Amino acid sequence: VQLQASGGGLVQPGGSLRLSCAASGGTFSVYGMGWFRQAPGKEREFVAAIKWSIRSTNYADSVKGRFTISRDNAKNTVDLQMNSLNPEDTAVYYCAASRQSRHIYYYTRISSYDFWGQGTQVTVSS
Repeated sequence: VQLQASGGGLVQPGGSLRLSCAASGGTFSVYGMGWFRQAPGKEREFVAAIKWSIRSTNYADSVKGRFTISRDNAKNTVDLQMNSLNPEDTAVYYCAASRQSRHIYYYTRISSYDFWGQGTQVTVSS
């Protein structure tokens, strides 16, 4: 499975961005997808996840109410709509895919994923 993330950029505090992750090659084996982020000098952290089949979602507390993850099965894409962005959201954002069919909370862990995209930079600054 190949993952291609896009949509990052520079945005002012309070602004919005929409990230997209396009999956290709063997997507029939994907059961969950997630977004993670890594800020300079920090560890990669969970942002949001979605189960491919039943649209169950989960979010990190830091983004609840501001970010929305969604998927389009026909297009094999997973999007992350990010609203009310603040400087603490600045990071490289990565999408990931898992071949395991588990409870939605399984997808909060980095080790739960089998495939990773290349990352897209999100910078929130005035």
